[in-house]
Amino acid sequence: MMATVNMVDSRHMTKLSTEPSQGSASVRPRLNIGFILAPRFTLSAFATFVDVLRLAADDGDGSRQIRCNWSVLSPDMAPVQSSCGVRIEPEERLGDPARFDYIVTVGGLIDGGPGLSAEQSAFLQKAAAAKVGLAGLCTGVFAMARLGLMDGYRCCVSWFHHQDFLSEFDRMRPISDQIFVVDRDRLSCSGGVSAAHLAAFLVDRHLGRAAARKSLSILMIDEPMEGDRPQPGLPLELSPRDPLVRRALLTMQQNLQAPLSIARIARDLGVGRRKLERHFNSDLGIPPADASVRIRLAQARMLLEHTDRTVTRIADETGFCDASHLIRVFRESEGTTPDLWRQNQSETGSAPI
Repeated sequence: MMATVNMVDSRHMTKLSTEPSQGSASVRPRLNIGFILAPRFTLSAFATFVDVLRLAADDGDGSRQIRCNWSVLSPDMAPVQSSCGVRIEPEERLGDPARFDYIVTVGGLIDGGPGLSAEQSAFLQKAAAAKVGLAGLCTGVFAMARLGLMDGYRCCVSWFHHQDFLSEFDRMRPISDQIFVVDRDRLSCSGGVSAAHLAAFLVDRHLGRAAARKSLSILMIDEPMEGDRPQPGLPLELSPRDPLVRRALLTMQQNLQAPLSIARIARDLGVGRRKLERHFNSDLGIPPADASVRIRLAQARMLLEHTDRTVTRIADETGFCDASHLIRVFRESEGTTPDLWRQNQSETGSAPI
């Protein structure tokens, strides 16, 4: 059975609770946000973002929409089902986007169905024309990019969806080594807890740092993070502490099949190659080129252990020149060839899938 969250009822209750009380009726919202929920949207990103607003909007934990106001918008008022099955009932029809400071599009499963409706798409286009701030949570930036709303803007995409984004938008270069990106009147975040930090950024901008810290503290999040904080990425054998090193490693992970030169990685990160090498040597005790090889070898071992792909195909997928190159580097690292290593793993209990 699908659960349904009736936000209309909760909003009416909120309005009732904000009747004149200790002067609250005289306080006008300083931050107004409208939400567009894509089919099969990610509930956690939406709920986390809203909770930061909720906790900043009122004193204590009263949940009254005093300093902040938010509404789920819809062309037809039909409930929207999230990827986990919970349905959210909209509160208002689309109307004029200029009544909001920001319109936030919450994405979900990339192949989750028809995507935004024609009415929702037109509403976002109208909002852009009216210079209303547009934000994409999780894969919400995909919906915005499909409408051309991210053309000429930097955008944040989760490392998990980095290749999906490149496959669909080959002329854009997404940022997948930061938790969120703010580029003029476009905002985007990688999803998960980064939605809380993007919401806290807006609360800080419109209500002040104290309100942002209060919200995150109640949610048991230590402190607001800047947008350039590195995303948690794929599991690594390496354990970097330096944010610059971590971002470089994430870039390497995202380009396994066609490794970038160290000079290119440094340039993309806005530093010189020598500076990047110094940070690697200080943090990990190895140069970035060695770290790149270790990352690609780790991926090769995973593919050898859990798939039946040939060594030639694995070499191609992990950025080695050919099978001979992979075999040579693998033998130097493991003391055996990839085929013998796979055979040993199989004999000890692991089997390809």
